[in-house]
Amino acid sequence: MPKINPVQVDVLAPNLKRRMSGVTSTVVRLVPLQAQTIAIAALGPRLPEGLPQVSLESLLMMPRRGPSGPRIWHARRNTEMLLGVILKYLLGKKLVLLFTSAAQRHHTAYTRWLLRRMDAVVATSQKSAVFLERPATVIPHGIDTETFCPAEDRTALRHELRLDPEAVIVGCFGRIRPQKGTDLFVEAMLRLLPDFPTLQGVIMGGVTKAHEGFVADLRRQIAQAQLSDRLLILPEHKGFSIAPWFQAIDLYIAPQRWEGFGLTPLEAMSCGVPVVATRAGAFEEMVIDGQTGRIVDTEDIDALTDAARAMLKTPEALRTFGAAARNHTVERFALTREADALNALYKELFARS
Repeated sequence: MPKINPVQVDVLAPNLKRRMSGVTSTVVRLVPLQAQTIAIAALGPRLPEGLPQVSLESLLMMPRRGPSGPRIWHARRNTEMLLGVILKYLLGKKLVLLFTSAAQRHHTAYTRWLLRRMDAVVATSQKSAVFLERPATVIPHGIDTETFCPAEDRTALRHELRLDPEAVIVGCFGRIRPQKGTDLFVEAMLRLLPDFPTLQGVIMGGVTKAHEGFVADLRRQIAQAQLSDRLLILPEHKGFSIAPWFQAIDLYIAPQRWEGFGLTPLEAMSCGVPVVATRAGAFEEMVIDGQTGRIVDTEDIDALTDAARAMLKTPEALRTFGAAARNHTVERFALTREADALNALYKELFARS
């Protein structure tokens, strides 16, 4: 899609990061939905074609006001808050500054300084709202439940992905690093694999240079256990959707030590896959313990392994939990709900300004 003239835009959604991340995924998924009812455009490097967007260069020359009055600048990172502050207070652009926070930690003095300059704040969970130390509207992230849906033919899909169509497959996707608990997943799988002959594990995600040694150590552990053919570490999936990988698995494990919000359990549940997750991020607010999956304490490898073992012992439990997970996600976490809630907030901010 050609770049949009910023004169026509009421809401700007910056994404100032080149590497694919959860925030990038949120912008890419939300903006096209929001654009159906509001004049919104993303901006930033390496955004996919077809996404409504304006160029970064056009910010300097854009009119001070939008077609409906002051524009809304919807930031999701500190760098984006800072650019909004510069545009508003140094360059005189008429902006309403909005920030979405998923962090569940005390913010630095610099972040608190930026937050004080925001006109409104959104928290993605009740837990993250507590750390903002100012009023916030809670709007949880949503999932595209049409893209992330149960596979029509999982056997054919597994052949396409070069996965064993007869195996019981447990997945763990996302960036591979200690924060994400990938080593905990490996340890749990090394305990489980000998007891389940048809069980396989799949790890897939990006690896930064700083964590190459961490991944090499995981590969050594797997090789020493002689399980390299049953516990795979695959390269990051290139693209803006990894739905087929979620559709292909039987159980998803989210072993994070720390997380902001964390979309992967929702992506799995939306595909009809039950989840074993730690009490990181917003996992407790999305997984119903005992119905759509299991919640365990962070760093508790015994509880993590036992919860997965209990579900893997009974194929019927996987199917029952998976069906409940799909229904729960469609009802509570559909992406359209998030888009509608944000657009409603934008209209409220327009009215105030």
